[in-house]
Amino acid sequence: MGGTKGRVLERAIEYSPLPSQARFHASQARFKGFSGPVGSGKSQALCQEAIRLSYVNAGRWGLLGAPTYPMLREATQSTLFEILAKNQIPYEHHKGENVLVMKDTGSRIIFRPLDDYERLRGTNLAWFGLDELTYTAEEAWLRLEGRLRDPKAKRLCGFAVWTPKGFDWVYRRFIEKPVEGYETILAQPYENRYLLEKVPDYYERLQRSYDGKFFEQEVLGKYLNVSEGQVYHCFDRKRNVAECTIDPGLPLRWSLDFNVDPMCSVVAQIREGVVQVVDELVLGRSSTPEVCEEFVKRHGRHPSGVVIYGDASGSRRQSTGWSDYAMIRQVLTKWDMKKVSYRIASANPEVRERVNLVNAMLKSAGGEARLFIDRKCQELIADLEQVSYKPGSSEIDKERDPRRTHLSDALGYLIWQECRPMAPVGGRGKRIL
Repeated sequence: MGGTKGRVLERAIEYSPLPSQARFHASQARFKGFSGPVGSGKSQALCQEAIRLSYVNAGRWGLLGAPTYPMLREATQSTLFEILAKNQIPYEHHKGENVLVMKDTGSRIIFRPLDDYERLRGTNLAWFGLDELTYTAEEAWLRLEGRLRDPKAKRLCGFAVWTPKGFDWVYRRFIEKPVEGYETILAQPYENRYLLEKVPDYYERLQRSYDGKFFEQEVLGKYLNVSEGQVYHCFDRKRNVAECTIDPGLPLRWSLDFNVDPMCSVVAQIREGVVQVVDELVLGRSSTPEVCEEFVKRHGRHPSGVVIYGDASGSRRQSTGWSDYAMIRQVLTKWDMKKVSYRIASANPEVRERVNLVNAMLKSAGGEARLFIDRKCQELIADLEQVSYKPGSSEIDKERDPRRTHLSDALGYLIWQECRPMAPVGGRGKRIL
């Protein structure tokens, strides 16, 4: 696959590329992309191309990047190390510098997160490859384009893989009006026969877990305006508003958004994966202890206990030295409430992923509704009907009406914790979202 000092080096790799992957590897464009739905083998194609170019450019430097360090470590590096180990390709990983040395050729692969793109200046590169490009700022790509200038490289190449995310800069640069020297391969849905052999119902699971628009984007690989207009576009009063009575045999699920005015929270129950919102608490200019007092007044005698969810920022200490959740514990203990547990994430989920999951619960791509709101929850219903994106952006508009977004946020935290789907991957279970 490469040579050094006149000696040609070959390394056989166990890899039978899918048709789209084969076209991606065959492309001789200086800058090339692989756009595909989930499960289309994007990370495999990325890492196989990186290994190939490290042999073609023996002794030179390349870079593998991902939007954040966790994504780099858990997805990109994990795939690369798995390929290297499976094919017994010798390498050294210098963890302190996060650089991998290919022992066959002396080539080096630099691993870098792309969220701080100003740090990408430096060494000349023979190649670079980026994972999940649509989650990366255009400036990061441009910085790396400028580093693709190694005069001793045999094949200068910048490449990336991604799942579509609307008509963003990636769409404009690679697909709508591609710059000279660019080529993009569009992977087809359901193409990955290896995935379907392992998980035959993989796409059926996604159809149940995603809303219609998101399913078309993520699973069919289409470019759509999913961030325009109504945020919770799957909500329908006729379908999702119903009489939801409290079942004394099930725990209450209380989820909070710690806004000062109004202070908002929702109360729900879950039975066999179906969420029913039975109550909402909306208190103007209120404090966390006052909200707790109101919750106890309404539901303090519920026999099956309460599970508490909410905004991860509520775990931070305030000027009083207490966090919001510490205040909740204090008040509920004072009222001698039994069977209280907490399911608070260490960090809030990505807004886009939380919204997509709520939409999927309102109506999945397969037409199933698993989220119902009681008629008395008028503020939450207003949220689901009125919360919108800022014009021309994927940012939720929180300024148009100060009463909006808080209850739907609280609901989203609960659904994120309890309703993310699990799909078997190999011998383990793994979250689809």
